Amino acid sequence: MSISPIIVFDLDGTLVDSAPDLLDSLNFCLSQEGLKTFAPDDIRRLVGMGGRIMIERALAFQNIKPDENHVEQLLATFLRHYAENMPGKTQFFAGADASLDALSKTGYKLAVCTNKHEKLARRLLEGMGEAGRFATIVGGDTFTYHKPDARHILSTIERAGCSPEKALMVGDSQADILAAQSADIPVIAVDFGYTDKPVSAFNPTKIISHFNELTPQLVAKCLG
Repeated sequence: MSISPIIVFDLDGTLVDSAPDLLDSLNFCLSQEGLKTFAPDDIRRLVGMGGRIMIERALAFQNIKPDENHVEQLLATFLRHYAENMPGKTQFFAGADASLDALSKTGYKLAVCTNKHEKLARRLLEGMGEAGRFATIVGGDTFTYHKPDARHILSTIERAGCSPEKALMVGDSQADILAAQSADIPVIAVDFGYTDKPVSAFNPTKIISHFNELTPQLVAKCLG
């Protein structure tokens, strides 16, 4: 039996534009502590690598040295607020729906590998009515490792019943690109995601600016 090829997607900043909701929850937990909140233009400096890192960055920008107990307290408030309000304003980036349809019809399996907590990732996609598209949904707490560790992607591929030899990653950040490169699989980077450094700095296999570029033909070419 042949093994289906698979495309592994990051979630926030890649498949979905969740910045408004993530920022709302971040600002909520900060405001509860009387701390400075952030504007939408700050999102690229903050989002990525999960809620804990976002909170630590938010504190660092205020010259507050992150204390583990304080971060845990803020994270609990953040996660509670975020879970209670999802899917909120979050939606697919333009063209993602049609691209996923075309890739599935061509025979590609689809999976999600995100540093967001698995429960939140599943709840978000279920709330959007999109969870059924994916062979597996893996979060940053699913295993004892997460991106940029290559094992995060490799374990996602294994859970989907696929092989790294027929796999490709799509992401928006340094963590996505480095994880894919360490796993020795091609990676397509979107340049509209949540990162304060241009994805071109990390030498992905291909860069796209809209999901209408993510076609079965492009994926096949990247897979060689």
